[in-house]
Amino acid sequence: MNKLISLLILLAFCSTSISAQKLSSKEKKIIKSIENNNPQAISFLKKVVNINSGTLNPEGVKEVGMVFKEAFDDITFETSWIDMPSEMNRAGHLFAETEGKKGKRLLLIGHLDTVFEADSPFQEFKMVNDSIAHAPGGNDMKGGNVIVLYALKALHENGLLKNAQIIVAFTGDEESTGKPLTISRKDLIEAAKRSDIALGFETSTGFNYATVARRGASGWKLEVEGKRAHSSGVFSNRVGAGAIFEMSRILNEFYENVKGEEYLTFNPGVILGGTFVNMDDMTSKGDAFGKSNVVAQTAVVKGGLRFISEQQKENARSKMREIVANNLPQTSAKISFTDSYPAMGPKEGNLILLSVLNEVSLDLDQGEVLAYDPGRRGAADVSFVAEYVDCLDGLGTMGSGAHTPQETVNLNTIEDLTKRTAILIYRLINQ
Repeated sequence: MNKLISLLILLAFCSTSISAQKLSSKEKKIIKSIENNNPQAISFLKKVVNINSGTLNPEGVKEVGMVFKEAFDDITFETSWIDMPSEMNRAGHLFAETEGKKGKRLLLIGHLDTVFEADSPFQEFKMVNDSIAHAPGGNDMKGGNVIVLYALKALHENGLLKNAQIIVAFTGDEESTGKPLTISRKDLIEAAKRSDIALGFETSTGFNYATVARRGASGWKLEVEGKRAHSSGVFSNRVGAGAIFEMSRILNEFYENVKGEEYLTFNPGVILGGTFVNMDDMTSKGDAFGKSNVVAQTAVVKGGLRFISEQQKENARSKMREIVANNLPQTSAKISFTDSYPAMGPKEGNLILLSVLNEVSLDLDQGEVLAYDPGRRGAADVSFVAEYVDCLDGLGTMGSGAHTPQETVNLNTIEDLTKRTAILIYRLINQ
């Protein structure tokens, strides 16, 4: 998109104009504290990884939250646990705050839940070698939470958080947001309205990248009805095409006529069709019954839509509705959409934040930090606050295989990423 390209050019100009400054004496003390605390940070990560906190395991999510709550209490943050209504089947959120009027007001965002539910076989932190661990949720994103905690711990130990406003928000349902969003994201948005800057600690896309824009996510559900009849009559005026042929037509036209716009993607994730279909929207599980000699009566698909702006989202939805309405004989179809994550669009304030992070990284001799391609990032909680504050994301741990049983976290990078975070926070609250 032209706007994003222009902003990236601006960033390149800003980066070349930055003259790195040496670390101050206070910043060197912060670095020393992080080095001293890093073994403890790794142990803390192992502890929280070994507590299952799949989104649909509210008790486990809250247990992880209480471990972090105690740790934030120890560094004199005011902490609170915000429960969600029981009918939402979500645990709630942990908030930890300091009050003050010095420098930029910061909102630091993480999440406590993982994609690995209580029945997942992948439950335990295990070392692969001296630097890599298999860890369910260790990369996405308990490691990022640990970076936040131990960066703030280093600042606290050196008396550098006095009179600063910092809000830490660890949500309990980032992997599957509770509905309605007006409840599940109310406290996060209110915190953003009291802040100047939001920093997100989702998994890093590389040691020398950060996220200045990321796509939003929306769900869609397509339901098709046909005329149940003996298959000998299929295609006739009386019987028509049946639900599965109509579903196939719609999905093919989505692929042919909606696909292609930059940063826009859509994916049918689960499909059922036949004479009878049962679909559980909460779990995305279901079953179907049909026979080869019976024209399918019903079909259903659930999928996702990714977009870089609200306009792009609405344009795609409009095209999809038009396709759905052009039915084959003796069939009908309807499509519904569910908002999940707004887009975090590229804007100048985000690029300026990246230039500050870049300067910190250069001062630490960690190399230049560049903007990551938003088309390769998923949705995240930071998107809910992008309307209100300047944002930077992707500041969390490094690893691989997120959302899979092969998920790993690179323990050797945690110390350096924590140093980068702590110095960034220190400079922002002293601007």
